[in-house]
Amino acid sequence: MADTQYILPNDIGVSSLDCREAFRLLSPTERLYAHHLSRAAWYGGLAVLLQTSPEAPYIYALLSRLFRAQDPDQLRQHALAEGLTEEEYQEKLERVILGSEAAQQHPEEVRGLWQTCGELMFSLEPRLRHLGLGKEGITTYFSGNCTMEDAKLAQDFLDSQNLSAYNTRLFKEVDGEGKPHYEVRLASVLGSEPSLDSEVTSKLKSYEFRGSPFQVTRGDYAPILQKVVEQLEKAKAYAANSHQGQMLAQYIESFTQGSIEAHKRGSRFWIQDKGPIVESYIGFIESYRDPFGSRGEFEGFVAVVNKAMSAKFERLVASAEQLLKELPWPPTFEKDKFLTPDFTSLDVLTFAGSGIPAGINIPNYDDLRQTEGFKNVSLGNVLAVAYATQREKLTFLEEDDKDLYILWKGPSFDVQVGLHELLGHGSGKLFVQDEKGAFNFDQETVINPETGEQIQSWYRSGETWDSKFSTIASSYEECRAESVGLYLCLHPQVLEIFGFEGADAEDVIYVNWLNMVRAGLLALEFYTPEAFNWRQAHMQARFVILRVLLEAGEGLVTITPTTGSDGRPDARVRLDRSKIRSVGKPALERFLRRLQVLKSTGDVAGGRTLYKGYAAVTDAPPECFLTLRDTVLLRKESRKLIVQPNTRLEGSDVQLLEYEASAAGLIRSFSERFPEDGPELEEILTQLATADARFWKGPSEAPSGQA
Repeated sequence: MADTQYILPNDIGVSSLDCREAFRLLSPTERLYAHHLSRAAWYGGLAVLLQTSPEAPYIYALLSRLFRAQDPDQLRQHALAEGLTEEEYQEKLERVILGSEAAQQHPEEVRGLWQTCGELMFSLEPRLRHLGLGKEGITTYFSGNCTMEDAKLAQDFLDSQNLSAYNTRLFKEVDGEGKPHYEVRLASVLGSEPSLDSEVTSKLKSYEFRGSPFQVTRGDYAPILQKVVEQLEKAKAYAANSHQGQMLAQYIESFTQGSIEAHKRGSRFWIQDKGPIVESYIGFIESYRDPFGSRGEFEGFVAVVNKAMSAKFERLVASAEQLLKELPWPPTFEKDKFLTPDFTSLDVLTFAGSGIPAGINIPNYDDLRQTEGFKNVSLGNVLAVAYATQREKLTFLEEDDKDLYILWKGPSFDVQVGLHELLGHGSGKLFVQDEKGAFNFDQETVINPETGEQIQSWYRSGETWDSKFSTIASSYEECRAESVGLYLCLHPQVLEIFGFEGADAEDVIYVNWLNMVRAGLLALEFYTPEAFNWRQAHMQARFVILRVLLEAGEGLVTITPTTGSDGRPDARVRLDRSKIRSVGKPALERFLRRLQVLKSTGDVAGGRTLYKGYAAVTDAPPECFLTLRDTVLLRKESRKLIVQPNTRLEGSDVQLLEYEASAAGLIRSFSERFPEDGPELEEILTQLATADARFWKGPSEAPSGQA
């Protein structure tokens, strides 16, 4: 049973992102701006391969080479002509690759790539199955010999130098005397060569920190970021206003120098660029996949505004200050001034990264969010395809809930995403003491509502939410935002904004809560019992909310093990809609207040105790979650793959290239994404991976003697 979650079926669902109408409405200049930003995003997205696992860049290079020589249909016909059956073509990858046109043209290179990644690609060795640090999993944010203790030491070092971890990786080497030497490597185009003085240059040197040598270097992903910068330079010529132009100039500075401070400056201009037709963001953004929780995965998106849905979100923004007062914590725990953000619904043209979310609230820099503001986006065409559900594939619901769920899941999710992003991530104050010793709250008058006492803890200069709460920061914050969405969707004003009243409004509330409860059960797929850890921040958050609502008791939520019509284990989730307001709301109110107070005060010990307590997965009755997890794995539906379009420059015109919703369409979209420089990119990725391969070699994975 343990291995089933790591095995995907051949008939996994595939959907296409539709942005044809949104693209059609763009002017020629807007299309050129979107095209070059998309190119920058796709180039930068290749860095994710180097942030994931040692074999990932080689897998990409192998598949790229394979499909440059033959498209999927040609490869299939070639394999069948070589004597493979249809089933073997789907399952015997080594035979397909070594018998391909690419292998015949370049036998040594293709065989070499296969030998480097083939076994690792299919390995179900426990440590190689999922992301983690040290013996807990695999990651290339850290060398293979790094432990959680190394990660904590490095974070303290970074904090001491006022350096952000977002664009870094950590490499440890052990000298002949067993002493560790650490390299903190910044992502940048520039390496060790002399450059004009910048805020980064002075940091590039050797340090001694708590008895350990640290070296700050730069140049990670340099040839990839060079291509990103070239496209951002081209996009500048088509910027709609000075905010966009200055934003791009700062992003270029950031990626060239390795400067997060420059990226922050670019983000300030981005926040000020209100209501653009073409929206975008790019950089080292989300820390979900760093096992320590502070390094950002490269991400870039380009999208076009959906005016009809955006109008609803604008009305929600207009009501935000009033709705913030409804949240269950004192006004002193809310920002001094609500900085009215942009909130738009977008149709995604390009989203480069490891996945595509339904909504985004950025930037993630705490200091900017507290003083400058943020933006919210809901990705409408992603919601339309990624969360569509067929009745026959709906698991764990009562039959009489299924039709209602299908009818209202989409509309309820629009409401939840809006509240989650705007008033979830957008709410709450962090209590901070700056470098001069000044506080952003009154120590005498502000009272902790949980203890009745004055504030005892806060964030010191240089500390951030991510650096302080590290491994739980992402999931804890997602849980807070999801809880705000559930809590505020009960407010009639919110539902009226989205056009729901009376019985329809009640159905939206019910399905929103029911969806969260079901999601909490489905989340068990992402828990690893052997390592006692969660592998996905949002899933852990939803399980925690399920636990809170189960704890509320009085029959609000029940989970009942059953036997399915196929004779195999099954389960049913029930939510008593008559008790949502009387039982569910007070439970969520108490929980939300505790989450916010612990976050505001930087109480890491209290936050960890609370959150890890609810996130614990045991087989204790009555729920027996470990047993239920086996049922979830047995009944799971694989996550859909999403095919994205490309843009192509023909003279001065930009064309939109769309692809069918199939595995072949997905492959073609990638093959045509880099038509001219495919071979160069394969070489760049394999060279970068090979240069650092020693950091993940051998049983102990402990590079030595080279510090």
